[in-house]
Amino acid sequence: MPENPPRRRRSTPKKHSRLWPAVPDGDASGTPAAGPANGDGSVVHAAVYRDGHRVSTPVSLADTYRQLRAQPDGMAWIGLHRPTERELLSLAEEFDLHPLAVEDALEAHQRPKLERYGDILFVVLRAARYLDAPEEVDFGELHLFVGPDFLITVRHGAAPDLSAVRARMEATPELLALGPEAVLYAILDAVVDGYAPVVAGVQNDIDEIETEVFGGDPAVSRRIYELAREMVEFQRATRPLVGMLHGLMAGFAKYGTDDELQRYLRDVADHVTHTSERVDGFRSALADILAVNATLVTQQQNAEMRALAEAGFAQNEEIKKISSWAAILFAPTLVGTIYGMNFDAMPELHWAFGYPFAILLMAVVCVSLYVIFKKRDWL
Repeated sequence: MPENPPRRRRSTPKKHSRLWPAVPDGDASGTPAAGPANGDGSVVHAAVYRDGHRVSTPVSLADTYRQLRAQPDGMAWIGLHRPTERELLSLAEEFDLHPLAVEDALEAHQRPKLERYGDILFVVLRAARYLDAPEEVDFGELHLFVGPDFLITVRHGAAPDLSAVRARMEATPELLALGPEAVLYAILDAVVDGYAPVVAGVQNDIDEIETEVFGGDPAVSRRIYELAREMVEFQRATRPLVGMLHGLMAGFAKYGTDDELQRYLRDVADHVTHTSERVDGFRSALADILAVNATLVTQQQNAEMRALAEAGFAQNEEIKKISSWAAILFAPTLVGTIYGMNFDAMPELHWAFGYPFAILLMAVVCVSLYVIFKKRDWL
């Protein structure tokens, strides 16, 4: 059988893609050499398309390279999930990917950005999804390499699920026939649409938090703080997208972007702007709720301290009364105890006025103590 025709090298100048913004070129010098990776465990899906229709489904990166070389006007769409360094270096050698972009795709934890290296566009997106059970936002990272006849997606995390995007594009071959830029649009649209359930979930959380704040739930402060941190991450994911999409739209005239794609991208940009504004509003609302909660907590603590002080004061008053009556009753008890000893040699034991004198003495002492305690408000 005749050999496959040689593939065009990526170092050959190409026509600019219609969606690529006017950003400075990166250094497109050589990349580290690596052999083709066969039986690639991180390849989620790979396909080769021509005129918007799938012509083959390769089982490995090496097979994808061969199938794409056999289709001079074809396009390869390769989906990877947490690829190994060997796999990315194989892609870099085949498609002339810039080493800096490959390094970013390997390390992940990148901010959303859009960079162009020669005729290859490198895009970093932060996807998000709302988890109902723990009521928290889970973030994923997606890297895209967009070339003249290929698109490589590298996922770090569960979100986003690109199988629905692939199915949607294959169901509209006229859109898929527009090339890698159309796929880039579809992925951007999927990532942005994925923000809507997150916004709805966060709005519901904020409504619940407001109820908990005024209900006096002691655990609400921690929930506010955790949700505020998630909104910071959400803001970092959405805010750069506004500038990225406006950069793409700024290149419409220069790169002759298809009219249909222009409408789609404007719609995506509107959704991103709306989401970014909602996230900003969430952060402001959470800051206000946190301030209100701090005020309510302070008021509650003041009320508790006041109640404790009042209880302490009332307890002191009761102790005063008990102590006063104890002292009053102690005086006659002392006198009666002394005269109840029954000793023969006790003074005034046989005095005729001894009993009335003892009674009078007890009465005088009791009345005197009562008057003293009354003047001091102990009784």
